[in-house]
Amino acid sequence: MPKRVDHVQRRTEMAEALVRVAGRRGLHAVGMRDVAAEAGVSLRLVQYYFETKEKLLLFGLEHLAQRFGERVSARVRAAGSGPDPRAMVEALLMAALPVDEESRTFHLLYTSYAVLSVNDQALADQPFINNPDAAEDAVAALLVQAQESGLLELDLDTRLEAVSLLAMSAGLGTSVLVGQRSPESAAAVLGHHLDRIFRTPGSTKAIP
Repeated sequence: MPKRVDHVQRRTEMAEALVRVAGRRGLHAVGMRDVAAEAGVSLRLVQYYFETKEKLLLFGLEHLAQRFGERVSARVRAAGSGPDPRAMVEALLMAALPVDEESRTFHLLYTSYAVLSVNDQALADQPFINNPDAAEDAVAALLVQAQESGLLELDLDTRLEAVSLLAMSAGLGTSVLVGQRSPESAAAVLGHHLDRIFRTPGSTKAIP
């Protein structure tokens, strides 16, 4: 009886091969032949599963985004289940900094994808993150929770602050990636901004 092929597993293995090669060489330099060699399969098999390089890139990036989303969720859960929205916001932002191989690869490939999609309509038409506002929604919801707990000023625009925090985190991540600053320095900048918008429970002092 012929061995049953797990097609999902095959596609996942090829996606992981793409991530490894792109992490070493850059997304722009990766072709289907490179992925086949890294995965230890034939070029024909990669073409069978993905047909085009664009489809391969999108699936690989979807796979990476899913893995990174699981990493962020784990960091947020580790921050505790109590009513501490600041710790959860900080955990979410810190998880996005490229401080280890996995987060560095995600940041590198995410940035490369954004650059490639500027001139590649096939990529631009199919964003690899299904809900690009998910992180923004999550941070905004935590800030609303903080307002309700008296940890933020009531007139603070939580959506605007969520956008600002995530943009700051992304920019700091790039500066860490290129060696402009250390992960510790980036974390200190995030902490400084969080100190500015959060206040201790029971405090009535206006935020500067």
